[in-house]
Amino acid sequence: MAVVLRVSGRNARFQQWKALLGNRTKRQRRGEFLVQGVRPITMAVEHGWQIRELLYDTSAQLSGWAREALDTVPAEKFAVSRELMHELGGKADTVPELLAVVALPDDNLRRIPVGPTMLTVVFDRPTSPGNIGTLVRSADAFGAGGVIVTGHAADVYDPKAVRASTGSLFALPVVRVPSHQAVLSWVADVRADGIGMRIMGTDERGIVDAAEYDFTQPTLTLIGNETTGLSSGWREACDQLVRIPMFGSASSLNAATAATVVLYESARQRAAARR
Repeated sequence: MAVVLRVSGRNARFQQWKALLGNRTKRQRRGEFLVQGVRPITMAVEHGWQIRELLYDTSAQLSGWAREALDTVPAEKFAVSRELMHELGGKADTVPELLAVVALPDDNLRRIPVGPTMLTVVFDRPTSPGNIGTLVRSADAFGAGGVIVTGHAADVYDPKAVRASTGSLFALPVVRVPSHQAVLSWVADVRADGIGMRIMGTDERGIVDAAEYDFTQPTLTLIGNETTGLSSGWREACDQLVRIPMFGSASSLNAATAATVVLYESARQRAAARR
């Protein structure tokens, strides 16, 4: 394993890595983001994402996993001081042995798989990176084919979102789209190809319980902003608004939690239909 560069001070290269953690504009301009954690890095490699750089702790006794990644992943390798790795690692109590700089994928709706059993989730204008990551994790767990994030939203590639997804961000396509109109145009194309996709929105004023909606049909599931819910444009586009029945004193569910409930119901119905 050849070391391309040794970084022990806060030089220009380190400042670039630091900016990838905290600056969305820099991530977008450079077309890359910094990935922390064993599972996210492993998932990025397994799912064929472009790994541009691998950073490792010069003073650590590297695990077999880290040594294998450094030996087999085609990326530039950087030996980085323990102090700087701790600063980039995002955790106060541990120092990562390995970090990865990964290329951003294209925000193209053609990445979303299309078919007669398709289930796609739209998150409308989310403000919390953690909620984005949690929703992506649930979408992956319960069989969705992709996630679309619309409007002025938190960044999918914010470190908090990447960590909250626990690697699921790399397992299914997540596409950022500026507005709902582009998604509706894509839906029109899908329908023109003979797939009767329905648009289902979650809303406390929905007249149908989630368990009563037929999730076995191709569905675009909408989850609204954490505070304001679905935009008027999305609300008008819905074929059906569904609610999640609640019986306690809580007035509402966290957006990612609501998505998880609906996705579980979808998975339950689809599993029952296969039996």
